Amino acid sequence: MNKNDLIRRLQDIEWEDFEVKKAEKAIPKSSWETVSAFSNTGGGWLVFGVYQQKDEYTITGLKNPEKIEQGFITNLRSNQKFNVRINPICRKYDIGGKTVLAFHIPVSAQKPVYFNNINNTFIRTASGDQRATQAEIDAMYRDQAFGTKDRELTDLNIDALNESSIKRYRNFLQVVNPSHQYNLLSDEELLQKLQVLKGGKITIAGLLFFGKVDSIEEVITDFRIDYLEIPGTSLETASSRYSFRLDQQENIFEYYFAIYPRLLQQINIPFKMTLEGMATEDQPHVQALREAFVNMLMHADYFSTSKPRIRIFTNHIEFFNPGGLPKDLETLRNSDISQPRNPVLAKMFRVIKLAETAGYGFDKIFNGWKTYIDDKPLYTNKLDFVELRMTTQKAEGLVEGLVEGLVEGLVEKYKLTANQGMILQLMLEQNTISKAQLSKVIGISTTAIDKNITRLKNLKLLRRIGLAKGGYWEVLD
Repeated sequence: MNKNDLIRRLQDIEWEDFEVKKAEKAIPKSSWETVSAFSNTGGGWLVFGVYQQKDEYTITGLKNPEKIEQGFITNLRSNQKFNVRINPICRKYDIGGKTVLAFHIPVSAQKPVYFNNINNTFIRTASGDQRATQAEIDAMYRDQAFGTKDRELTDLNIDALNESSIKRYRNFLQVVNPSHQYNLLSDEELLQKLQVLKGGKITIAGLLFFGKVDSIEEVITDFRIDYLEIPGTSLETASSRYSFRLDQQENIFEYYFAIYPRLLQQINIPFKMTLEGMATEDQPHVQALREAFVNMLMHADYFSTSKPRIRIFTNHIEFFNPGGLPKDLETLRNSDISQPRNPVLAKMFRVIKLAETAGYGFDKIFNGWKTYIDDKPLYTNKLDFVELRMTTQKAEGLVEGLVEGLVEGLVEKYKLTANQGMILQLMLEQNTISKAQLSKVIGISTTAIDKNITRLKNLKLLRRIGLAKGGYWEVLD
């Protein structure tokens, strides 16, 4: 971060990876909370010598920057303050004759990171530090086994597996990949190649994929994948809690065959034929939907108290996946390296060509869905969950592209942030949307939503008609 970057950030109102402290004479105690939060979430810059009051920043400078710098770095690099060593990057700036120190705190590979004791574990939510819940701390400990957990052995043997699921898998493989060498193996040899069986014991991945539900629940209590169809555009506007809810299935593979046909009913699939005269579903938007579904099944944290969940609304689909991504979405999209949470599960899906060979299939999801509806899928990546929202139906009564074009014009004209543009777009599409819904869809706190709405009101771009309940938003200009 150079001097211009720092000044630019000080002119904006919300940064998830940026925190300022006055720290005029000493290191503020609240700094340790921010260090913990950045280390546990996505990393970020902690700046000393700046005072924030609401949305205004004042450069106060430091009276003894060398002492503060040495004291801060010593506390981070020793094992006395934090449970792990932290190696920050330090930058020193002179702004108007006043010294400002900026420290980049990297995200830690060993979480949770806390100071003094485990109760002082913090995470970053929007532009603030929050004490982590016990569930979030447990998720961090589980993430230490990211990419290895599903390889662990259970105490169960082959009798815990569902024979019909294994047979179904073999039949599926024969159809989609008839030349695959696994077709020549016996059942036991196949299970060993798939890393379902090791030394006569079943791996966690093998149990989840092929197991009998009673056997799975000996290892994972309350195993299930929720699928609900909700008659409305949101829970608040739905006429009932749900119109359909899927019954419990035996294992992940059986859940796939129970859910996928219902997902296909939510989209239009033009009839196409192969050269052999067979109907095909091999179309970009169908592949995008399937990839999103399989991604959820492959990368879920099945030991979380939350459960994988699909909710079908009248205008969008939500895939909720317990367990966060190992890196931010852009890094994963731009990388060819695959880092699945459950690599054995991933392999079982890839052998039968239900998932990408490398990576997370993000490009297939984004690009494929764009061929169906000009509204890119929205990912929300948090510490302990990932949610994907895919629009299936545009707002009624709006000319194609009108909302997007209008918002783009306002963003450019008034120099709005991406979040402010998204708020306006969501309000144009659904003018009764609540602040809580905006927070969930955009992935920032309700406090940040309030700040953005205040700015939009000050710019005369937005006003509220009616009361908080029963009223609606009106986009102006």
